[in-house]
Amino acid sequence: MKSVNIHKSVAYKVYSLSSKAMMFTILFLTLKMISCPVSAQVSQLEVDTAIFLREARELQELLVNPGKEKYNKDNPAVELIRNIRRNQKKGDPRLADNYSYDQYDKITLGLLDITEEDLKEHKSLKAYMDTTPTGQRKMLKVLLNEQASTVLYTDKGKDRKEVDRGKTSYGVSEMFDAGNVDVVLDDFLREADIYDNDITLVSNKFPSPLSSSGNLHYRYFIADTLDVEGVRCIQLTFLPRNPAALSFSGNLYLELGDTTGFIRKVTMKVPRTVNLNFIDNLYMEQFYEKDASGKRHKVKDHLNLDICLLKGTQRFSASRSSRYENFSDNMRTDLADVYEAIGPYIEIGSPSDSHGDLLTYMRRDDLTDAESNMDSFMGELRKYPLFYWGEKALVVLVTGYIKTGKQSKFDIGPINTFISTNPIEKVRLRFGGMTTANLSPHWFANGYVAYGTHDHKWKYKGELEYSFNRKKYHRREFPVNSISVTHMYDMDMIGQHYLFTNPDNVFLSLKRKKDMLITYRHLSRLQYQMELSNNFSFSIWGEHIRQEATHWLPFVTGDGRSVSHYLRTSVAASIRYAPGEKFIQEKDTRMAVNQDAPVIQLMQEWGPKGYFGSHYNLCKTEMSVWKRFWFSSFGCLDVLVKGGIIWSQVPFTELLWPNANLSYTIQPESYSLMNPMEFAMDRYGSCDLTYWGKGVLFNRIPIVKKAGLREVVGFKCLVGNLSKRNNPSFNPNLFRFPSDSETMIMGDTPYMELSVGLDNILKILRVDYVWRLTYRDIPGTDRSGLRVALHFNF
Repeated sequence: MKSVNIHKSVAYKVYSLSSKAMMFTILFLTLKMISCPVSAQVSQLEVDTAIFLREARELQELLVNPGKEKYNKDNPAVELIRNIRRNQKKGDPRLADNYSYDQYDKITLGLLDITEEDLKEHKSLKAYMDTTPTGQRKMLKVLLNEQASTVLYTDKGKDRKEVDRGKTSYGVSEMFDAGNVDVVLDDFLREADIYDNDITLVSNKFPSPLSSSGNLHYRYFIADTLDVEGVRCIQLTFLPRNPAALSFSGNLYLELGDTTGFIRKVTMKVPRTVNLNFIDNLYMEQFYEKDASGKRHKVKDHLNLDICLLKGTQRFSASRSSRYENFSDNMRTDLADVYEAIGPYIEIGSPSDSHGDLLTYMRRDDLTDAESNMDSFMGELRKYPLFYWGEKALVVLVTGYIKTGKQSKFDIGPINTFISTNPIEKVRLRFGGMTTANLSPHWFANGYVAYGTHDHKWKYKGELEYSFNRKKYHRREFPVNSISVTHMYDMDMIGQHYLFTNPDNVFLSLKRKKDMLITYRHLSRLQYQMELSNNFSFSIWGEHIRQEATHWLPFVTGDGRSVSHYLRTSVAASIRYAPGEKFIQEKDTRMAVNQDAPVIQLMQEWGPKGYFGSHYNLCKTEMSVWKRFWFSSFGCLDVLVKGGIIWSQVPFTELLWPNANLSYTIQPESYSLMNPMEFAMDRYGSCDLTYWGKGVLFNRIPIVKKAGLREVVGFKCLVGNLSKRNNPSFNPNLFRFPSDSETMIMGDTPYMELSVGLDNILKILRVDYVWRLTYRDIPGTDRSGLRVALHFNF
């Protein structure tokens, strides 16, 4: 439907290519360009020993636990877990009227097992040599991100605000948008709350050992009593029931004699048997303290990952270290204005307070020598020609645009639209680009010209935009607050609107059937857009359209009168709300990072007949709601519900045509086996369901489990109707449906598609087999077929 394109500039939800996995692939390619030979190889046993050395005793304990003895689900360890759950709210300081603390985060990336001998041809890089957080393995540090923040809880924990008090970012992140890198790393290395039912890490949900359904996922044992920082503690060990399911193994250290089950320390790792891509080791450690009132406060949090994207290639390490202090249950007077601010994330810099610069104060001596030198790292790398030119090529591939200088004022692109094919134009040649903030931080222009070698027509688009917010580089940077004017002339493919990519994307050139149902359209639009920091946005626009008939799609009324074109003028407004959403911001699109946020969209369009020459009345309402539902280690379900209605009489080109996908790729919010203009409707309701199994079944099949395959099942259902008001059979003044379209009106039976697929093939590919469940006997339709997509995820 056109419906989901309510606010195309922010219409983003699910991409077949995971944004986090893609970003780490980009970083991996960047690191490979350093071209440092790796000669030091560490065996798998040595890796385990190095990373988990501090847990040596605990790991030995795990080996001697009662292996084949029947597990007692009511053993004393289980009762301790129940006691922790019963008392967890009593010790939660966030449930007070006010609660705050200061937080320091340090995120690093580095190439593992690099020695000074490996750098003999790159001596300038020795200044960035370091060791892993355990101190057991050598690494070349390539990225350092730091942030100091103050976290505020109010309304008994219901409202959370994070105030950015200062940040730094050095290393390979300087190649790309620093904000995008920060978003990906923060989400990928997300802070874990063990008291939640689920813990989100590396794009997956793991059941917490303290989950209310923990008995379904874990076995619990009392292993020992020992001292933790001078306090006698019970060591409670937990192991996964299904070693292949998303879960942890580790230890909880409970303060001996504490009736509330206070946890002083947590150590967890992901077993190697878990179906998790690219992660060789994942280890987490947390420390807690208890105040005089019995409230618990997390004081330290460490997370470390070993990553290997391809077997036999360079490994790298990603780690996050966090420290928390200055806990208070009073309002922060130095941040009084922040409490009323909109949105969960507020940037105020580093205001003057009793600590001076908070980032410097909280950092203290946390930086190693290598980390202290990171501000010069990229300058050293760019001295090597291979990296210098490799960086430029990689940036073009990632952004899709070619910069025209070091401080580029005009970027050329997108490169994937330079040449494509379709039945009307045969070969389509296109050239376009956009200005940047280096030319003006407020005024922006973008557009393209295109030429079809068969229809011999020039197409074009020009847009001029004024941003009320000062931009750092491009116009779509969040938050948008702008007014723009657009004029374009191009083809309009009726019933085939790709919502998450350009229609002339070269990768969509291969199609299952020929489609000639197009018109030529002039469009002029004046639009105002505004986004708020709480992820609420709205847009208001007015547009004038001249839709021109073609011999493939003629405009012929019921009484046989041919019309060369018609005019339509309308005004519209849309709203969009996605609370908690984070995304990667590219120059034309946005890719959601945390796909847990619901997305709600509503649009109303209205245009009276005679208004600026409009030939028809138009009144249209559309709405869509998207939400992902997690089932812990049993996968997740994506649900998209949409609906729309046209209240007025309109020509067939303005109807609510379902989006037909003629390509062999999997495209969101479209129907893989439907033909363009197959079903005419002026009211509709639809539901798209996609279940991602995460190996819930395949992990239990030995041979399949080894391949790391994952299940994906999809179902799409569409119901709709065409009222007599918009049916040409009852209204001779309306254009007849073209005979080539073989358009029909949907009956009481809904249109349905079912797909069953294999995901994670070779860790990068998804293949679905799709069945058309209804309206299968219509001539010229496909009943089933294979569809593919890149789906690179952890």
